[in-house]
Amino acid sequence: MAERGTMSWGLSHLFVTVFVFNFSHFMVIPAMTDVSMAALCPGEDECSFAIYLTGVQQAIIGIGSLVTMPLIGNLSDQYGRKMLLTFPMMLAILPTVILAYSREGGFFYAYFVLKTLTSMMCEGSVIFLALAYVADNVSEQRRAPAFGILSGISSCSFVAGNLLTRFLPSTDSVFQVSAATAMVSVVYMRVFLPESDVTAAAIAVASEKDTTDEFLLEKGNINNRRNRRTVPSFRDSFALLKSSSIFSQAAIVAFFNMLGDLGLISALLYYLKAEFHFDKDQFADLMIIHGIAGIISQMFLLPMLTRVINEEQLLAIGLAFNCIHISLLAVAWSSKVVYLASTLQILSVFAGPSLRSIVSKQVGPTEQGKAQGCITGLCSFAGIISPLIFSPLTALFLSDHAPFQFPGFSLMCAAFIVMIAFIQSIMIKAPISNSKTEEHDPLAAP
Repeated sequence: MAERGTMSWGLSHLFVTVFVFNFSHFMVIPAMTDVSMAALCPGEDECSFAIYLTGVQQAIIGIGSLVTMPLIGNLSDQYGRKMLLTFPMMLAILPTVILAYSREGGFFYAYFVLKTLTSMMCEGSVIFLALAYVADNVSEQRRAPAFGILSGISSCSFVAGNLLTRFLPSTDSVFQVSAATAMVSVVYMRVFLPESDVTAAAIAVASEKDTTDEFLLEKGNINNRRNRRTVPSFRDSFALLKSSSIFSQAAIVAFFNMLGDLGLISALLYYLKAEFHFDKDQFADLMIIHGIAGIISQMFLLPMLTRVINEEQLLAIGLAFNCIHISLLAVAWSSKVVYLASTLQILSVFAGPSLRSIVSKQVGPTEQGKAQGCITGLCSFAGIISPLIFSPLTALFLSDHAPFQFPGFSLMCAAFIVMIAFIQSIMIKAPISNSKTEEHDPLAAP
């Protein structure tokens, strides 16, 4: 009981850390479109330069993340989740501080460069390290609902951040509050979050081995340190992808789903700005609807459905509704349709936690960081390709030179890509579990 209480306490601190960190990140999103266009194309509702610049940034971040995400995941297996959480959380503060000071042209470009560099380590790393932390402390049978709760916490921070942005008096205060909150999240994590049991044990074993190697080296009994911990390589990630057919299929689904989602993200705000003249407040309203749908789905529906439906089926359901959601946005004829389509998030958000749960079950307890980092790195590869496809499409079909009148064409292409992920997902077959007993589980009933 004491062990269970300790783990539950650790997960509680993890959830608070994720909430506060994401809160600081999400609250600036509604304001960024207006800030970017004011700096790059003042007084205009359509700005191809801003679209292309955002696409270039996304591609550069994707290239960097493709290298750093698997590395961070592997290192977290060796040195601990807490240590590897510290660096991206601290780096993420710096770009926001610049916009908290000023959003004039020079400061915006400084923010842009620093944001691009820091996002190579920060974008996605906090959430996948949090997923690995949960997997360390929750049994396989309960990982899908546990991952759903973690995603639900993120949705709560999404709603809270956008609500605060909606009512803050100025854009200045948005970035100032965001920077201050990000600092609080780092301090809270360092003070209260304990290291997960699995990685703490791995660190202890590795440290003992290092000490033994040093002693033998001093005595002349060994000539090198080949047995000591080494920096992981791309070969580790490729070997992991080939280790299981289910893992490989899940990786394909993750890639195409992320490619479609990034297409949606890169195009949607500019599309809504050009077609329906959305501003900061309307962007915040839309994101609040998304967040509330995510909270209901991940905190309540997903834990109940996992009792009767396996992760593979939930993944297919989530992808199907995500495809419908994006398609409706693409053909929206009024802002009411946009808000209506957003309610489908209540089912489409099943995909993320279900996919991560499938992945976590394909590896051992000391490889959770490697597995989650590998999938995140693959998603980063989608981040390289996405702007090459969607930035030109979005700019072209929102301009006066479109080959035919279909402003949401890039969104429809994103829906088609998500459909490919859906088709692949229905080919994943749930394995027959060999587990006879359930591990310790802080989320299970006592």
